[in-house]
Amino acid sequence: MLTIISPAKKLAFGPVDSQVPATLPTDLDRSEKIMAVLRKKSVKAIKNLMDLSDDLAELNVKRYAEWTTEHSEPSARQALFAFKGDVYQGLNADTLSPSQVGFGTEHLRILSGLHGLLRPNDLIRPYRLEMGTQLAVKGKKNLHQFWGDRVTDRLQADLDASGSNVLVNLASDEYFKVVNAKKLKARIITPVFKDLKNGQYKSLFLYVKQARGMMAGYILRNEINDPEQLKQFDGGGYRYSEALSTPDVWVFTR
Repeated sequence: MLTIISPAKKLAFGPVDSQVPATLPTDLDRSEKIMAVLRKKSVKAIKNLMDLSDDLAELNVKRYAEWTTEHSEPSARQALFAFKGDVYQGLNADTLSPSQVGFGTEHLRILSGLHGLLRPNDLIRPYRLEMGTQLAVKGKKNLHQFWGDRVTDRLQADLDASGSNVLVNLASDEYFKVVNAKKLKARIITPVFKDLKNGQYKSLFLYVKQARGMMAGYILRNEINDPEQLKQFDGGGYRYSEALSTPDVWVFTR
């Protein structure tokens, strides 16, 4: 079983007390092609492209200028620990044991606008680039096109290596669009999280992101390789609802 999650805009860099060896992103050569395009853009162009404030645009232009394919600590940090958004607050990677992080190396992948597909222990340098950014690179009009086949092929290879054909999709719609689901020879299970509000169950964006992270953490902590075990998930008070679920869209409510 393989699980995919989205990255985060919020980052934290510093020492990591991880006993699991760091690895390098697989497609740094492709990432460099993206950076070559970004480095040519002005602060104003980056601001408009990504809808950023002046300060954030300046920060990221500086990051692009400093970015290199040389990834080593302390200028780079393992992705699982570097991302600090809502998903990763729910996942709470700092509390994982080396065994659980090691399990993630085989069974968890992070989609990325810059790197395509990351393993948990792949080192990353500071960057901001969402998968939905309309950035033309090497004849492709956006990042979904640039990464699509490569990400799908890598996911297929990882699924084949795991001996499983089950992909658990805990990524956002924006990121999952990069995966060619029709090409992927896998059963794709998508957990959905809904809260009872005004008498109806609704997906509330902030809570959904936290819940995705909690489920990813649940998978790692329990080293789950059988999707049926996900139905026992109770993180944050969510419970599996058989009545609201379909065979491949599993609804969890609270």
